[in-house]
Amino acid sequence: MKQVSYDEVIEQLSFKESIQVMKDCFNDHENGTIAQRERMVEILPDGKDKNVFALMPAYLGEKRYFGAKIITAFPDNHSLNLPSHVGEVMLFDSQNGLPVALINANAITWIRTAAVSALATNFLAKEDSSILTLLGTGQQASSHLEAILCVRPIKVVRVYDLNQKAAAAFIERMQANHPELEFINSNNLREAVEHSDIVCTLTPSKEAFLEADFISAGTHINAIGTFTPTTRELKSELMVKGKVYIDDYEAALKESGDLLIPIAEGLMKEENIVGSLGELVTDKVAGRANIEEITIFDAVGLAVEDLCCAEYIYKKLK
Repeated sequence: MKQVSYDEVIEQLSFKESIQVMKDCFNDHENGTIAQRERMVEILPDGKDKNVFALMPAYLGEKRYFGAKIITAFPDNHSLNLPSHVGEVMLFDSQNGLPVALINANAITWIRTAAVSALATNFLAKEDSSILTLLGTGQQASSHLEAILCVRPIKVVRVYDLNQKAAAAFIERMQANHPELEFINSNNLREAVEHSDIVCTLTPSKEAFLEADFISAGTHINAIGTFTPTTRELKSELMVKGKVYIDDYEAALKESGDLLIPIAEGLMKEENIVGSLGELVTDKVAGRANIEEITIFDAVGLAVEDLCCAEYIYKKLK
């Protein structure tokens, strides 16, 4: 069985490649040729009520592969200079059931989450989007920067984090990689998002913080930081105001607090969801219709994404 390290995953799977892998993945998922099961998420009984163990299984077809991502999420790991999400993707041959690879899940998650956001951004953001806002400077901030740069002509990157030192350190690292970009350490949330073209919410927040009044006409939002029914980043009024797309109906309607809370409040209905990413990829629904509308892509993360990336990496190294 082949073992693939974090560095090997980064070397083998570029952001441009991963965006195409995700496009193929969502095409297959929408057409029913690949399948996944509901994510199993357990909050560890450690008294902290926030550390998570999760299992995400998927099947890619009889002549392809199946397996699962096994991952933990410890939000406080950043204070220990450790990644918040750690785990492995186990890949099996669908023709004989033999295990073929154990691939670093942290690297796959880092890349594929941003690649999915970039794929959605390519359908939903204005073509000339030049201002990107990153809310949160954890692991997903750098990957979202790299992925969004693949699909839009970004010139200015606004950064906001409750920890101003973390934001400053992030900007210093990213400025070294991208001297052509202007980075701004925003003083507050409103300043970070007003008149921004693309906003990525990348936080583990339990409470909604992004206000409808903060968001300007024409903005596209990628809401990807939370994935449980009781946690969210976007206020209900913003969800109502925006044109909402999701990664997967079944997963989002079981796991997305951004959706489930305003639905429970009676402010939204399931019918208010315009479409899924698979429907966008297969031209079943339209994306952005004009430069004024606010679009929202609400993603909880899918097992098929992890398995398709794992398959792609394994086949390159095979």
